[in-house]
Amino acid sequence: MQASASSKCGNLTSAMDRAAKLDIPTTVVVFGASGDLAKKKTFPALFHLFEQSLLPKRISIIGYARTQMSIDEFYKRATSHFKPDAPEDTVANFLKACKYVSGKYDVADDFKALRQAIEDTEDAAGIDTSGERIHVYYMALPPSVFVDVSTQIKNNVYDKSCINRLVIEKPFGHDLDSSRKLSSDIGSLFDESEVFRIDHYLGKEMVKNILALRFANVFYEAVWNRHYIDNIQITFKEPFGTEGRGGYFDQFGIIRDVMQNHLMQVLCIVAMNQPKSLGAEDVRDRKTEVLRRILPIQLEDTLLGQYVTSNDGSKPGYKDDDTVPKDSITPTFAQCVMHVDNERWRGVPWVIKAGKALNEAKMLIRIQYKDMPNSLFPNLARNELVIQVSPKESVYIKTIVKEPGLSTNLAMSELDLTYNTRYHDVKIPDAYATLILDVLNGDHSNFVRSDELDEAWRIFTPLLHRIETERTKPLPYEYGSRGPEGAYQFVADRVGYKRTELEYHWEAQE
Repeated sequence: MQASASSKCGNLTSAMDRAAKLDIPTTVVVFGASGDLAKKKTFPALFHLFEQSLLPKRISIIGYARTQMSIDEFYKRATSHFKPDAPEDTVANFLKACKYVSGKYDVADDFKALRQAIEDTEDAAGIDTSGERIHVYYMALPPSVFVDVSTQIKNNVYDKSCINRLVIEKPFGHDLDSSRKLSSDIGSLFDESEVFRIDHYLGKEMVKNILALRFANVFYEAVWNRHYIDNIQITFKEPFGTEGRGGYFDQFGIIRDVMQNHLMQVLCIVAMNQPKSLGAEDVRDRKTEVLRRILPIQLEDTLLGQYVTSNDGSKPGYKDDDTVPKDSITPTFAQCVMHVDNERWRGVPWVIKAGKALNEAKMLIRIQYKDMPNSLFPNLARNELVIQVSPKESVYIKTIVKEPGLSTNLAMSELDLTYNTRYHDVKIPDAYATLILDVLNGDHSNFVRSDELDEAWRIFTPLLHRIETERTKPLPYEYGSRGPEGAYQFVADRVGYKRTELEYHWEAQE
């Protein structure tokens, strides 16, 4: 028995939940079940859905990995990142639906054993295999084995009598050519309608809220264009470094790790024109249209950085990690300027910025409006619409007002929607839970289509190849700082961002 649904489970109950309502027999196979991604994200997300009764009652979850371990060891790993207050009886019921199969990723017999485990589970549950069933193959795996595992699934596990869905985690390739090769290899095995490329930022509450904010409110959409907006910044900041993952990170760098995927997907949603409907293909068509209007990024429009030891010496530099080459030029910070060359955005500069080992954790979208024309008052500050995606979900508009009282001075204030104040009794779901629910119900709206992926790599590949060919040296910045020297001036000079001349500080309301 699953736990009863909570009335305060965030936006999940309003999502499409056909699989749960119709109790469609479903098997989820988590490949890489012994790894970090599975235990930190995949299993906690599945448990969250189970706890809210958003999984079919006839659900089976099978972990598959190379690690040899007992079922109790598997249970311990799978639950290691559940919240401490998770009800024990609910956890016990969840684990009754879970089992583990050990096998290699390139051995056909091991995958045949997995197929047998799936069939045995369905037989034991008395499932009619002639009826509708769903098999989900979730690859929480490194990209080096994507094709091997996909091939083994198709040859030895894929069941033509049911619905099959393949979930792939980023990175989707290393550049344009490798991405096309991966898409071609996967496409030769699975139909595009069966493939779900996860970008977890598309499952975040505030990113999903952008469509409603734009297209359900006349006053936002009316000024959402080049006639009113001066510049737009999309910023991703992490307060920690690679923390022992330096060798892995050095293969990719911050541009591949964050900018080419997460930030470009957010940019598409902010920039796209209204889709014909909220259907998956209509939304993804509009996002792809945006990407096709962006020219490849130039090195001259880019600022790169790499963090060094903190000022007090307590935090190591990027190259202090023994797994990182001492001559590494891999950027841990990057800031790029680009333009969307269409009628809505022509002339408006977009800045995307991402960095590790910075002064705070934050992901936000900052839309700065133009100066007030023919203003009665001095242009001391510009209006800004700020959408904070994390850590504290909020939307606020920086607004100029008169100081209260007898003064006639101007002051900067805000119209503020802070989610944990306005919706303090609503539990916002984890992005992975939202996206897994979409997979179960066959909704592609928040997943990356192959042509989107192709266009995103087209934009970044020339820059990445030039950095690597010319061995462009990133600027150093201290761990815990705001980034390389000149980062803020870069934005002011390249895009005309204006800082307010009025005293202002925003804090999320408690």
